[in-house]
Amino acid sequence: MSPKRLKSLSILAVLVVSGLVFLIWTRTWFVFEVTADQTEGVAVEATGESAAPALAALGLAGLAAGAALSIAGRLFRVVLGSLVGLIGASVVLSAVLAIIDPIASSSSAISTATGIAGRDSIAAVVDSVDTSPWPALGVVVGALLVLIGVVVVATAGRWPGPSRKYDAVRFEHADDGAPLDAVDSWDELSRGDDPTR
Repeated sequence: MSPKRLKSLSILAVLVVSGLVFLIWTRTWFVFEVTADQTEGVAVEATGESAAPALAALGLAGLAAGAALSIAGRLFRVVLGSLVGLIGASVVLSAVLAIIDPIASSSSAISTATGIAGRDSIAAVVDSVDTSPWPALGVVVGALLVLIGVVVVATAGRWPGPSRKYDAVRFEHADDGAPLDAVDSWDELSRGDDPTR
C-alpha cells in the first residue's frame, strides 16, 4: 500500500470510528423494570448519555485527533496515534464499567424517572435489567480505536509529510542591484541578516 493511501485510510478510520462513538452514546443501553411505592412496574430507558457520559468527550477528542493527523509531522503523528489508542482504551473502560454495574451507571436516569435517589434505594426498586447490544458495541469500537492508534504509531514514519501549504513563508528582497532604503535595511535586520554586507 502506498504511503499516501495508508495515511488517508488511517485518518479516515480514526474519524469514522470516533463518529461511531457518538452514535453509540445516543442509543438506549439499558431498560430497567422499576417498581416504586407498590405501583405497577414501569420501564425506564437509559441511553449511553447517562450510562457512559464520557463517550461524547472521547468521540470529540477522537475526531480532533483525526483532523490533526492530516497536518501533523512525524513526531506528532506518533503522539496523536498514542492519543487515539488512549481514547480507545477509555471508551472500552467506560463501556465495561456500565456493563458491570448498569444500575450504578444509570442511576441518574432512574432517579429522574422515579424521584428516588441513593444507590441502595435505587437498587431496591429495580426488578430487572435488559441490556441492549450497544454497550458491547462500545467495547468493540473502543478496541478498534486502540488498534488504529497502534497502526498509526507503527506506520507514522512511512506517511508523506504535511504539504508545504502550512509552512512559514519567508520573503526575500529581490537582488536587483538597487540600493536598499531604510525600511529594507530594517527588514533585513528583523530577519537576522546583515544589511551592511
